[in-house]
Amino acid sequence: MFFDRPESGELAILVHLDLSHSHTSDDPREFEELVLSAGGDPVELVTGQRARPDAKYFVGTGKVEELQELVRLHSAQLVIFNHTLSPSQERNLEKTLECRVLDRTGLILDIFAQRARTHEGKLQVELAQLHHMSTRLIRGWTHLERQKGGIGMRGPGETQLETDRRLLSVRIKSIESRLEKVRKQRDQGRRSRVRASTPTVSLVGYTNAGKSTLFNRLTNADVYVEDQLFATLDPTMRRIELANIGPTVLADTVGFISHLPHRLVEAFRATLEEAAHSNLLLHVIDVAADDRQTNIEQVEIVLDEINAGELPQLKVYNKLDLLPDQQPRIDRDEAGQPIAVWLSAQSGLGLDLLLQALSECLGQKMVSGQLLLNSEMGRLRGKLYELSVVDQEAFTDEGQYELSISMTEVEFCRLISAESIELKDLEWRGVAPRLGKELEHWQH
Repeated sequence: MFFDRPESGELAILVHLDLSHSHTSDDPREFEELVLSAGGDPVELVTGQRARPDAKYFVGTGKVEELQELVRLHSAQLVIFNHTLSPSQERNLEKTLECRVLDRTGLILDIFAQRARTHEGKLQVELAQLHHMSTRLIRGWTHLERQKGGIGMRGPGETQLETDRRLLSVRIKSIESRLEKVRKQRDQGRRSRVRASTPTVSLVGYTNAGKSTLFNRLTNADVYVEDQLFATLDPTMRRIELANIGPTVLADTVGFISHLPHRLVEAFRATLEEAAHSNLLLHVIDVAADDRQTNIEQVEIVLDEINAGELPQLKVYNKLDLLPDQQPRIDRDEAGQPIAVWLSAQSGLGLDLLLQALSECLGQKMVSGQLLLNSEMGRLRGKLYELSVVDQEAFTDEGQYELSISMTEVEFCRLISAESIELKDLEWRGVAPRLGKELEHWQH
């Protein structure tokens, strides 16, 4: 619509700087994989070090001259930075290098635009692109710059820019409105699953960690799998049967990456909320990756952004077949609860251990029983109905509401904590559900 996506096979010069002020450094190899995933053809990687980015070009004047020579030498159509550039830096570089310049955010947005298959996915990508584009409109109207000032010369250029900004604003509001409907539809589906006491497990993890391969193994599905970054973009959900648990919904989500553009996280919030409302997160980790710990930390950062950082999590160390002399196993905490499973989704080795660990984790994460509420607890009763966790209701001879509820332990703890209710103040028919560390966390 407002943007042109590069055609595959474009010759690209890559630029990666190590900045001394940065606490984390992106991997140049991952950067090259991103470019390849976008369909680019990297012909040169320019590296360097700086204390801080240059205000005008991000890189120094010496590097700019080196880039000019390389662009001429290779007849490159594109220069891609493994960093976030300001709109003015992009304009200055394009004017000097006489070719298109793309930063890390634009590159990831382009990959997402290519991967989106569903209507919802395309809407979310377009929303992120339009937000990114709105700060860079001036680039498309440089031919009108001469009309900005001077007697008799004021108006047309600025008017055109204002018109475009207004068009962008209208389109952004339209997409946000449609995504809000999607969010409501997801909420309805989520409530119906809670009402049916169907737990949800979401696969999360760094991109290319093997989530879709594991998803296919567990569900016998045919989700697209490829050894490339962001092979999966649109969420997929399937029902599986777990021993002692019954029907369980398994959701495959988009892979995370370091410095995932914030606008992209916001645009995909409707999709990522599926993970945020899960009973359990399966954090899939590429056990053979050199920067495994860094990848884990980056996933935790995104989970915090979508308010899923506090959810119960089971780590899945995947690609065990790439490590010599390693056998599948379950790691447990001091209480004997599973905290990690080591397996190979590709070969299916250790899959039985994962299913066992899933049953153990989910089996103790539901709160079910007959809750007795006095009239002064009408607000809590209303909240329970909002969450669609009340199976049936009756009235006791003492005038109390007797609610038959079934909900996840996380939801229950979050609710009574938000309502400032102590567990000892709740009255149950028969044996009260046991709540331990989870409740302590929410009340402190």
